[in-house]
Amino acid sequence: PPETRAAARVRPRSAPAPVTDVAKLCVCDLLVAQCDVNCCCDPDCSAADFSLFTTCSVPIVTGDSHLCSQKAAIYSLDVEANPPERIFKLIDQVNPSVFCIHATNYEQALSFRSPEMPTSENFDQLLKRFGSATFSAEPDNWNMNTDAQNPSDVNETYRYEYGVPIRTVDAFLRLPSPVVSSWCSDANPAGFLVNQATKCTRSVSVEKCYNVQAVSMLFYINSSILAVNITVQSIVVQSLNGMRTLLNGSDVIRLPMILDELCINIVLGVSYHITYTDAGEIIEAAASFVLGAINNEVLSIQQSFEISFTQVNTKPVPLSGNPGYVVGLPIRAGFRPQGYPFPVEILFAALVLNTNKYSQLTILQSTSHQDCLAAQGARTPILFGYNMISGCKLRITAAMKCQPLTQTLLDLLKGQSFPEYVASFGNSQAQDVLDWVPITHLHTSEQRISNTFQSSCQIPVSLEIEVKWTKYGSLVNPQARIVNVTATITTTTLKQLPSGRERTIPVTSSVVFTDISSPAEPGYKAWPTINARLPFDFFFPFV
Repeated sequence: PPETRAAARVRPRSAPAPVTDVAKLCVCDLLVAQCDVNCCCDPDCSAADFSLFTTCSVPIVTGDSHLCSQKAAIYSLDVEANPPERIFKLIDQVNPSVFCIHATNYEQALSFRSPEMPTSENFDQLLKRFGSATFSAEPDNWNMNTDAQNPSDVNETYRYEYGVPIRTVDAFLRLPSPVVSSWCSDANPAGFLVNQATKCTRSVSVEKCYNVQAVSMLFYINSSILAVNITVQSIVVQSLNGMRTLLNGSDVIRLPMILDELCINIVLGVSYHITYTDAGEIIEAAASFVLGAINNEVLSIQQSFEISFTQVNTKPVPLSGNPGYVVGLPIRAGFRPQGYPFPVEILFAALVLNTNKYSQLTILQSTSHQDCLAAQGARTPILFGYNMISGCKLRITAAMKCQPLTQTLLDLLKGQSFPEYVASFGNSQAQDVLDWVPITHLHTSEQRISNTFQSSCQIPVSLEIEVKWTKYGSLVNPQARIVNVTATITTTTLKQLPSGRERTIPVTSSVVFTDISSPAEPGYKAWPTINARLPFDFFFPFV
């Protein structure tokens, strides 16, 4: 009837429910738990951060563009305020297009669900439902549980960013750690590329040790990292007196059990080693265990946990930051092998000296007796941000020859193999040629060497290393980058000593760190002038 059709025309129709909250959507939020520069919708940015912005890189954020009416988040900066402030508005935006979605009559269409994969159990059911010429698009019982895992997703890989918790099939990879007290908390997830080492205390007794999951090997390897299973790399057994023995086979899982009033095979330590690709995909995961035993007198144990990461096809070299240097960690260094520039993959080989096996920049290590000849070979790594000075005393006699003495002092100051390059970042890889800074060598005077002390002899007495670094990257979380390293050798003139006479001279080594990105002093209106030449790759990869 006409009245029924008229009532149907004026019946209110519900608008599509918004799938995305535009107030919480931010496409320029790229850094995890960090403020992105000029990203006005970044929830990690504070009012102090917004006052430093020059513009909003994303001024408007909208949801589905096919809707006739939708919410839009507008971001702008009030530059006239002191300090500048961010302005946020949430408005209703109308789509001018004639072809737009005004109302919906199928709510399930607002979300996507992967189709059910055919198996031997559900094949007949799927054939009955979809085997005919026509079928209903909506199943009989629509499961809205989006948290359930699809069978097709089990073998999918996952690309991680720095700091993102490592996902497993059931939750996250656990790395127990102390929270408020020294007791272990199993709720701490391991972050991607975040090397960690923790120690905590766990309550356990002999009578109930086999019921405590956290002291069993299965607790740490029974959950795979998505498509990657955690394998057992090694098992070390520790006796009651602390003696450790490496087991030959690691393919057998040893579970806690009671034997002669002892509980054996309890986990005292776990060390994870993760191998990943340059795309952020985890391809291997291994765990090394330290198992021990307790008696009736023990009421708690101390467990240690560690996780490390190595990129595939690279050597596992300890990092000093990721990416920028961390204060207190060693400066990474290396040298250019013969045949450069080929092959590039071994451009910066690790130093093979026992005193510098991790490719670190080192200086002379002071000893208690202060004897330079006895201190030969003793080196200490240069720690980023720490100004250091060390030295010793050299006793010179008239019988000493100039040239051997000079070479001995050079070896004492610089070491047997002084590196040629320094890593600009704490995580610089050997194959990244532009990430390595050459060391500049200077001499305060020319070295004149004679065979004897008949006239005079120029001998090195000090090595001064100056490391210039700058803040690189985001203003909120700047990264320390080394841009220049200078090694200066200072020589002195040693004259002929009379027969039977001796002379003692001091030999020193020092390291000074200079921040060339420091702002101007208060009261200056002009920008600070930096008397330094930027390296050619300072803006790499940007032009």
